[in-house]
Parts: sequence; structure tokens; C-alpha cells
Amino acid sequence: MAKRVFLLDGMALIYRAHFALIRSPIYTSGGVNSSALFGFTNTLIDLLQRHEPTHLAVAFDTSAPTKRHEMFPEYKAQRDEMPEDIAAAIPNVKRLLEAFRIPVLEKDGYEADDIIGTLAKRGEAEGKDWEVFMVTPDKDFAQLVSDRIKMFKPGRRGGDEEILGEKEVCEQWGVERPEQVADILGLWGDASDNIPGIPGIGEKTAKKLVGEYGSVEGLLAHVDELKGKQKENVTNFGKQGELSKVLATIQLDVPVEWDWADLEVEALDDGAAKSLFVEFEFNSLGKRLFGDVFKAGRGHGTTASSVEDNSPGQEEEGGGQDLLLPDLKTIADTEHDYQLVVTPEERGVLLERLGKEKTVCFDLETSSLDPKEAIILGIAFSWKEHTGSYVVVPDDEAEGAAVLGEFRDFFVDERIEKVGHNLKFDIGVLSWRGVEIAGGMFDTMLAHTLVEPEQKHTMDVLSEAYLGYTPISISALIGDKKQEGGQLSMLDVTREAVDKVAEYAAEDADVTWQLAELLRPKLKEKEQEKVFYEIECPLVPVLVGMEREGIKVDVGTLAAIGDELQVQIDGLRASIFEAAGEEFNLNSPKQLGEVLFDRLKLVDKPKKTKTGQYVTNEQVLTALAPYHDVVADILRYREATKLKNTYVDTLPEAVSEETGRVHTTFFQLMTATGRLASANPNLQNIPIRSEQGREIRKAFVARDERHLILSADYSQIELRVMAELSQDEAMLEAFREGLDIHTATAARVYGTEVDEVLPEMRRNAKMVNFGIIYGISAFGLSQRLGIARGEAAQIIDEYFKQYPGVKAYMERCVEEARLNGYVETITGRRRYLRDIESRNANIRNAAERTAINTPIQGTAADMIKIAMRKVAWGLEDGGLETRMILQVHDELVFDMLKEEEEAVVEVVMEGMRTAIPMGVPIVVETGTGENWLQAH
Repeated sequence: MAKRVFLLDGMALIYRAHFALIRSPIYTSGGVNSSALFGFTNTLIDLLQRHEPTHLAVAFDTSAPTKRHEMFPEYKAQRDEMPEDIAAAIPNVKRLLEAFRIPVLEKDGYEADDIIGTLAKRGEAEGKDWEVFMVTPDKDFAQLVSDRIKMFKPGRRGGDEEILGEKEVCEQWGVERPEQVADILGLWGDASDNIPGIPGIGEKTAKKLVGEYGSVEGLLAHVDELKGKQKENVTNFGKQGELSKVLATIQLDVPVEWDWADLEVEALDDGAAKSLFVEFEFNSLGKRLFGDVFKAGRGHGTTASSVEDNSPGQEEEGGGQDLLLPDLKTIADTEHDYQLVVTPEERGVLLERLGKEKTVCFDLETSSLDPKEAIILGIAFSWKEHTGSYVVVPDDEAEGAAVLGEFRDFFVDERIEKVGHNLKFDIGVLSWRGVEIAGGMFDTMLAHTLVEPEQKHTMDVLSEAYLGYTPISISALIGDKKQEGGQLSMLDVTREAVDKVAEYAAEDADVTWQLAELLRPKLKEKEQEKVFYEIECPLVPVLVGMEREGIKVDVGTLAAIGDELQVQIDGLRASIFEAAGEEFNLNSPKQLGEVLFDRLKLVDKPKKTKTGQYVTNEQVLTALAPYHDVVADILRYREATKLKNTYVDTLPEAVSEETGRVHTTFFQLMTATGRLASANPNLQNIPIRSEQGREIRKAFVARDERHLILSADYSQIELRVMAELSQDEAMLEAFREGLDIHTATAARVYGTEVDEVLPEMRRNAKMVNFGIIYGISAFGLSQRLGIARGEAAQIIDEYFKQYPGVKAYMERCVEEARLNGYVETITGRRRYLRDIESRNANIRNAAERTAINTPIQGTAADMIKIAMRKVAWGLEDGGLETRMILQVHDELVFDMLKEEEEAVVEVVMEGMRTAIPMGVPIVVETGTGENWLQAH
């Protein structure tokens, strides 16, 4: 019988799983990071399910030194300390392996690579019916590949793994034999293991030299054939190259104590595996192994299945395997009742049913992801689990409008709650087609973002996590981008296979309806109902209206600004080249660093990156600019080119041909503090600090001669929020008396009268006021103000003496974060801080700073969101034509009908001032003009 041996590189796979989810980690409801364990488990199940190993084991390193450390004490010495979450995961991975009855292989004095290499070669020697797979992402293993030993690199989804045999290794490395990979690593070195190699020889050169001379030893025997610096380096560092090859060579003589019987795949320990999955809330994994009977509890832990997702598999007989794993449920496994609705009579029956429901999920199928351009192809509805109806909407404009018209009464029925996943898109598409929405809303994407803010929020991922169910993938309908001819359009699929589209769409509505029912109690459990029902959901139609309204951009003004910037860019480039004495690529940090620090020698000891490249970021250049004109010119050049490339040249492309306006897309919960973000184009980052940047706002103009741009901006809102949260009497008094807070702070810190505060004193106080919110240190303040660290520390100390309530507030925030694991805004929006108890001081300090500033920033974000809703409703209730068109940080922008100015300003001021009732005065500054710059 054929033997299939799978040897897993334990630590490499754990690291891979952890960092694959670093941007969206998985946590249990108790706050344990289970990313590494989840990813490793998914990989293991995929191997067992799809590849039928007869033998399987997992190798780990130990903490004991190896022969490599004896030969080269610096071996792996540069590696950062293991992340705490990974260190905590290792024992649980070993518990998992014990539950799966899979042996763990460890040997003091040897690395996992050596154990795997030794066993791989022994398996190869057993005979032709043995095949060995080394499961690892580590490139070093390529040196061991042979006709019966292969590298197996797990993929992100089941089926897209990479299996490398002799042919693939030789092609990728450019060698005749896989064992020559060790020679390449000997010359090239390996930064991850701190193997030095030979200076000046990179990957390409190493491959070329091994191709010519066969090995490190062959190169050293022909060193006389080399030239120049390369010859010098190989001559001087040849011994280092030989040592590096030895360090990179996997040992094949580990005295292993295991025989093949120890590695045979066995049936798992059901009880132990279930217990582990319950502990870590692995719902979908539990259901894959044990079916619907498995219950993991809260089920917070498996929302990242997209990372190690597996395609639906089939059980196959043969191989003598006891461990056959069922996949997640799919539509084929679940009883359901999905109806295709085509005729007027069928639509009438459906409408009658919808009118009787209190809550209905709807989901549009469209030809495009752009609400402006999308053609509605159909509407799916669901109001009960495992049921759904799909209404076909003809793509003929007149016929489609007629069908949509039939459902208008449903959409505007205030008695029916509308459920959806990313409702803003669906409502936006309908809005562009003249169909409005009324009634309560429940957006499952927004709900899950509030319940589990750090996890993924796609419907497919939530379905697998909460329902143990894999929905039909979009690729099953339209194909893959890589397929011949590319993907199909949904329009084409609808015309050719409407029944398949109906199944797909109705399933989406059904799944979303089920998710809503599961997320309702979770919102209550996490105390996020107020944020969800009073802030986020009511904001959805407001944002839809703003996106559809758009803003007019004067392309001619942008062109004129662009011409001025180009003249400035050309002049600065010439000036910089003259000062440098040569021309170079100004956009290359490497070349810029060489000019500034090698040629011009502006500083004695310039900062360098780990790779030896000079640091030329804005912070470094800003510190040098006051002393060197060329650096000041470089900063001005960077600003001018950024403005031209990012805004002036690209904004005209964003102007809609249909409306002549720019329509951005707003995102409600993309940021951790809850602040709005925008894209396509991003209008949140239109510059305001520099005079040049502000000029771009001239291009954003009023709709026509009857309108003006109105800007309404909260004044120093974050500082006012800090005063409210801290209840510091001195700060509250300054705001109540209407004093300039920076001047008032300077007077207190410097011990002088308000009218005697100098501009420099106010500037320093302003930096402290805003810096305190973000936990600025004495070093950071000294860097920003260009003063000694001692003087900066003295300013901060005096600040806290004058504002003791602020100091107490900061300490209280950190204490509450440690106690609860999260901090809250005034409205109750939470931000979880997993690292608040980290043993790593830098990570812990960052979490503490976040604990201090999140309630301030988050409350300010909540305030303007509530204000937007109140203002939008106020404009509508007043029958006013003025429209809100932009939100940027603490500012709202309106296309205002001139004759409505008095009424509009009253509505705006009232809505913004009363958004969140506070004891501290809330000041709103307004301005009007023909363009945004004039109004600001």
C-alpha cells in the first residue's frame, strides 16, 4: 500500500496563521487571541480531509542551543521576541495535536528543520511506494526535494496550495539539483536566521554564481576569475560564505527515536477535540467535524475562515482512514424553500405576504458595484429562515422601472423593518432609481462591526461563523478572474441562468435574515443597542443622500492650480539639483539619502533603517529644514508634487459624466473610533494646514448662482470633549468664559496673564493641549517644538499641575481599560484593548495611549454623526432645498440656497450644538462663499 507521509513545520505554520490574521485577528468572547490556533487547525483539517496522509507528525524547535549556535553565536540572535499571542498559542496547538492523536516531534540540540529532513530522507529510502511532503512555507526545505520528497506550501483556501517537486525547485532557484539551494543561501545569506552570506551578493548574483561554479566551494576555487569589488568580497569573506552554507544546510542525522508506527494517522479523540473547540468557540470547525450537534457557545472565535477556507470537499473511501471530515453545510445539504418570482400574479402574492411581516430582509442583485451605474437585475426577500423569494427585474429600463414601482409601497412602509448586509449600497442603488426607503433598519454588517469590531464582517464569513453554513460563492456564478475570457457579468448570468441567480440571491437574503436574528441579542449583550439604533442605522439614509447629491468641482480652477504647482515643482527641482551638484531621482529615498548624507554630509550620524538605508521621512527632514535650505526645498517639492498628483490631476477623473459632480463613498465604521471615512475619491484628506493645500478647496464650488457653499465647523471639539470627560474645573472655566483655550493654557503653564501670552508660548501650549489627548511624551514634545527634553518635561509637568482633572482622567481611562478590557465614548461605543496588559512595554504603552484618546475621539465622532442625522431631518422637516454634501473631520459642508441662509444656519447650529448634551459650551463656526475655501 502506498504511504503518504506529511511532516509539518510547527512553528512556521503557527507564525503563518497568526500573521495572516494580524489585521483582523480572532478573539474568543473572553478576549483570548485564537488566530494562530484557528489557522493551524484549519490547515490540519484540510490536510487530513483532502490529502489522505497515512503518516503525519508535527516538528517543533526547543529552547536548547544547537550546533549552529556553537559554530556561530549570532545565529538567529537578531530575531524579535516572540509575540505574546503566539507564545500563548503554542501549548494550545500541542493540546490540539494530542486531541487529534498526532505526535509532536522535538529533540534538544536540533531544529524542527533537521528532524523533518532526517525523517524525509528515511521515508525516501523506504521504497518507491513512499511519498513524503514537508509542509512548510520555509524556503530552506527546497534543498531536500527529490523525486519522492516534495515541499507542500499551504494555500489561503483549500486547493490552492503549492506543491514543489524537483522540476519546480530547479526552475524557481535556477539550479541543476535541489541540494544547490544551500549553496545559494550560503552566498546570499538569510536575514531571517541572521546567516551573513558574502557581502555584496544578493539573490540574483548568488543564483548566477552557483549556476556557473556549482557550489560555494567551486566559486572559491575560481575566485581569480572574478573582478572588482565582487572578487574582493569573495576573497575576504569566502570562509564566511562556507560557514553560511553549513548554517543553511539542513542536518540529516538527527538521532530520532520514533518509528513509522508512531506516525500513523489515527482517529481523533472526540471528547478532547470537542472540549477544545468549545473552549475556543470554534463553531464552524466543530460543525465540520461533528455536524449540527456541535455547540460551541457564543461562537465569537471563527470569523476568519476566509484565511484558511476550504472548498466543499467529498468523502472518499480507501486508504484505511478512520478520520473522514465532513465540510461545512452548503445549500445542497440544507432544506430550503426559495421561490423564483417572474409574473405580475406572483409578484402580487409576494407583496401581499411582505405587507404582513414586521421585519423583512431584502438584497438587490445588480450589474455593477457602483450605485450610480448599477442596473437592478432582481430583488431577493426573506422573512423566515430557510425561505426566500427572488423577484426578476427586467433589464429593459421601462419594464424594470415598472416592476420596481410595484414594490415602492413596501419600501416606504414605515411599519416594516428593512434588514440587509451593507444596506447603504442597496438603498443607494434604489435612490438613484428614484425609490426611497422608510421605516426601521437593521444592517448586519454594522451590527457585527459593533459586536466584534476587530473581526471580518463579510456575509460569507459571518455565515460560516454563526450558522456553520457556506453560502454559494459569487465565483460559482460568474467564474474566476483567471479563467479563459475572464469573469462573466451578472447581467449575462441572469439572462442565461436566472434560476441559478435566484438560488444564489435568495440564499443571501435568507442567511442575512438569520444573522440579524442572531446579532440582535449580541448587540444587547455588548450594550451597543444605543449606538446601533440611534447613531449608525439612522445615519445610513443620510449618507446615501449625501453620496447621491455629490459636490460640484470646477475643473478649470484645478487646471490653473496644477499649472502653478508645476512651475513651482520645476523651480524647486532645479534649485535642489544645483545645491546637490548633480541630478538624481528626487522620489527615491535611497538616492536622496545618499545625496544628503554622503555627498552633502548634512549630519554626522544620520539615521538608518535595518537594511542600512538612510531615513529621509518627513520627521527627519522637518528637523533639518530650519538649518539647510536644500532640505526646506525638498519638503516644499514633496508637498507640491503630492498635491498635484493626489488631488489636482486625479479629481477631474472623478467627475461624473451624468451629473457633472463628484460623488464620494462614505464608510461608517472603517475606523476604530467610529469616524467616517471616504473613498473614490477620498475627500476626508483634502489638505487644510498649508496655504497651498487650502487652495484646492477653491475648486469645490456651489451648485449654481442661486447657491452658496456653507461650512459649519465644531471649534476645538476634542478639547471640549476632554474638558467634559475630565471635568477639570480650570479647563471648563476657560471654555465657559469664551477664552482661547491655547492662550488660557499658556497663561497657566507659564504663569503669566492672558494678555501677556506671546505667540511662541501659545504655540507651545497648543501643541501640549492636543498632544496630551494622544499621550505625548516629553521626548515627543521636544521633537515637535524643537526644545530640550528637560524643558518639554517641565511644560508637561506644569500642565498637569494646572489641569489636575485631566491627569486624573487619563489615569482613570487606563485603569478602566485594565479592569474591563475596553473603553467607551459618552454614547457607549466601545473599543476593546487586547494589549492593555501586555508584557511588552511599547505595546502596553500604545494601548494606554489609545485608552486615553479613544473616548475623546470617539465621542467627537459620535457627536458629528448624531448632528448629521439631526440636521438632515431638520432640513427635510423644514421643507428646505439646501442639501448636506460633505463631512470632513469636525466640519459639515452644504450646498445652500441663498434665500434659505437664515433658516438653514439655525437648523445646522441647533443640530450640531445639541447632538450630545454637555456642560461645556459647544461652539460651531459657520461661513459661506462661492467655493469651499471662501466658506471655511
